[in-house]
Amino acid sequence: LAKKLKYEGLATIEFLANVEKNDFRFIECNPRLQVEHTVTESVLSMDIVKAQIQVASGKTLKQIKLEQKNVPEPKGYAIQSRVNMETIDSKGNANPGGGTFEKFDLPSGPGVRADSYGYAGYETNPLFDSLIAKIITYSSEDNLKQAIKRNYRSLCEFKIVGVPTNLDLLKNILVNQDFKNNKVHTNFFENNLEPLTDLKTHVDLSDINRSIPKDNLKRGKIENLDPLAVLDHGKSGGAFVDQSENILDLQQQDIKEGYESVNAPMQGMIVKFDVKVGDSVWEGKTLGIMEAMKMEHEISSKVSGVVEEISVTSLDTVFEGHSLMVIRLADVEKQSSNEDEEVDLDWIRPDLREALDRKEASHDVNRPEAVKKRYGTGHRTARENIEHLCDEGSFLEYGSVVMAAQRRRRSEEDLIKNTTGDGMVCGLGHVNGDLFPESASRVMAMSYDYMVLAGTQGKMNHQKKDRMFEIAEQNELPTILFAEGGGGRPGDTDTSGVAGLDCLAFTYFAQLSGLVPVIGITTGRCFAGNAVLLGCCDVIIATEDSNIGVGGPAMIEGGGLGVFTPDEVGPMDVQVPNGVVDISVKNEEEAVEVAKKYLSYFQGPIKEWKEPDARKLRFAVPENRLRYYDMRDIIEGIADIDSVLEIRKDWAPGIITSFVRIEGKPVGIVANNPGHLSGAIDSPGADKGSRFIQLCDAFDIPILSLIDCPGIMVGPESEKTALIRHAARMFVVGANIETPMMSVVIRKAYGLGAQAMAGGSFKIPLFTVTWPTGEFGGMGLEGAVKLGYRKELEAIKDPKKRIEAYEKMVADSYHRGRAVNMASHFELDDVIDPAETRNWISSALKSLPPKSRSGKKRPNIDTW
Repeated sequence: LAKKLKYEGLATIEFLANVEKNDFRFIECNPRLQVEHTVTESVLSMDIVKAQIQVASGKTLKQIKLEQKNVPEPKGYAIQSRVNMETIDSKGNANPGGGTFEKFDLPSGPGVRADSYGYAGYETNPLFDSLIAKIITYSSEDNLKQAIKRNYRSLCEFKIVGVPTNLDLLKNILVNQDFKNNKVHTNFFENNLEPLTDLKTHVDLSDINRSIPKDNLKRGKIENLDPLAVLDHGKSGGAFVDQSENILDLQQQDIKEGYESVNAPMQGMIVKFDVKVGDSVWEGKTLGIMEAMKMEHEISSKVSGVVEEISVTSLDTVFEGHSLMVIRLADVEKQSSNEDEEVDLDWIRPDLREALDRKEASHDVNRPEAVKKRYGTGHRTARENIEHLCDEGSFLEYGSVVMAAQRRRRSEEDLIKNTTGDGMVCGLGHVNGDLFPESASRVMAMSYDYMVLAGTQGKMNHQKKDRMFEIAEQNELPTILFAEGGGGRPGDTDTSGVAGLDCLAFTYFAQLSGLVPVIGITTGRCFAGNAVLLGCCDVIIATEDSNIGVGGPAMIEGGGLGVFTPDEVGPMDVQVPNGVVDISVKNEEEAVEVAKKYLSYFQGPIKEWKEPDARKLRFAVPENRLRYYDMRDIIEGIADIDSVLEIRKDWAPGIITSFVRIEGKPVGIVANNPGHLSGAIDSPGADKGSRFIQLCDAFDIPILSLIDCPGIMVGPESEKTALIRHAARMFVVGANIETPMMSVVIRKAYGLGAQAMAGGSFKIPLFTVTWPTGEFGGMGLEGAVKLGYRKELEAIKDPKKRIEAYEKMVADSYHRGRAVNMASHFELDDVIDPAETRNWISSALKSLPPKSRSGKKRPNIDTW
């Protein structure tokens, strides 16, 4: 047509198409742009206005690259809605209007174009066309309904106040089902006049948004057969299956009397209906299934009757409250169904059976070969130790079905059988629940499983520890760790990285120090990382066959340091006397019992206790001031019967550290041992006492200091041990504790040593008392006489008389420093009957205010 007419420029040619007959009829040719040109621009991705101007200015189609071969194929669908200042009455008549735009908000967003001249405050002119705006929406998908839905939403977002518009008519057209299905013809408007002009035909999405959150609107459905479809959503050629035609507008029916509407209980997609029109239903009967958030939900009837109408179909997506079906109310006898069959509560479903089998694979009864080998070494299994430790039935295991990170090199069957739990049995439990309430008996119990890869530390093993340590910190759980194992494991394959030095387990565990009691137990081999964790504990309990080392034989040999057997690395005859091991026991059974007793001091007072015969204390110290006695007998005489637990007994023997109970209340004792250096404080003793004081202070355990100290050890050999630094530690620690200290002088209390035992001064403790056997001086009396009376002694020329004078001076000093005289000067609080010692302690403990602590009191407790 254009060629015959020799037409140059842009034109709009309109046709009427007959889809059924694949035919068309010419309507008209407009030598200009028509309002519909935006649809063409959208599907061709080109600017027709720009091209029109270029051609009018003399450029050829070739120059502007619009020869027919360069014209792109149409892609997707576009729809234009013309918003006019007019309303349509029920007879189809258009009634133009005008006025001032009081509010004028155009829609926007991806695939939305709005062409308009309007703005808020614009006053319309009756001499011009009533067209206000053109709203064009485009969908790149080959789906008309997507473009329709987007146009409808855009019209709902278009807010104009002040003039009448045809927005309602346009929305009614867009939600019409025939229009959505492209079943339109020249009589479409006339044939649908009533619903198209009815304001209630559509529901404005802006109204829905006020009652239904936007993020609840389901937009479409992904083709389930293609697992990558969701990644292609929105891309050209992607596997997205748009089901927007199934996303129904919210519809709520006006129900006549005697009928009941079944409404959607939530937004979602209808999967299926189990009933059809005419079926009888009763209260509680399942009517169908709908899917929401990947979960299927039953739709149940709330009434009895007959299904009168079903208004939706499978795959329809509905909003909450949408009417799904109508039931005519009637008396219907309930029919039996599979739903009513009694469930066999003892039946194990396959999914549960699989989980139980995996969990049970870790139990000792299902590992007979490993257990037999373990028993052959004289040891118990990890689970037996945990079972002994925790109160019956209280252990809650974490990570029981975890396997070693070795899937690349071993089969799943092999991993399940041989790497169960990845060598770590751990979880929550209760200890000493018969003595303390639940809040005080809570623990985190953990044990390396030597029957799994020699208790080594692998990737999953570390992850389990990290999890347990974090839970212990967050909930302030005392932690007991059975540390036997070989350290880091090089055989894991399911990992990334190089050396694993970013592992957080050691940091997390060390952060528990000072927050909760941390108890370490070991037997057999404990090397490398396992040993380091053990060393972070407040107390180390080890069986007599243990070996503890920072590195095992392989590491030692690899460092060129020689070849050794495991038994030669860190045996107990080394690690006990050097102070690494706090308590040495015979076997694991005893280790667990000791651990439970140790923990009890941190759990609080007990109600039942037995009192020793305090009168025996009157005879504990010999009348001969030079005669030895055993300080441990005095400790036993003060403490409740069978309540003493000594810590680090075989290291630094000059200081005795023990936990005891006085009338059921926990107390920490620091005492001089007159059997070693006559009770003088040396470097190891200072370290031992200082750390124990820190431990007690961290957990608010009162301290009892039993003093029989001639002073701090002196001499050239002592100074080689950095004595001044070690001894000063007792002053620094003692001066900075908050837990109460009580001091009892048993015999000697001389100089700086006695002050160190009392926190720096006799006035620091809650009380400082002395037994009648106490003797006092600013330093050793013999030395004090020699220094203080040197001139007087030098003036005596006769050696015999000088000795006599010296001995008399010493005797006078002892007399002046005796207990009664010291008390009379009130340099201490009183001189007491030894039999009254327990009464002083118990009365003092009763005078203390209640303690309520959360979090750390001290940053940490020294490991040494």
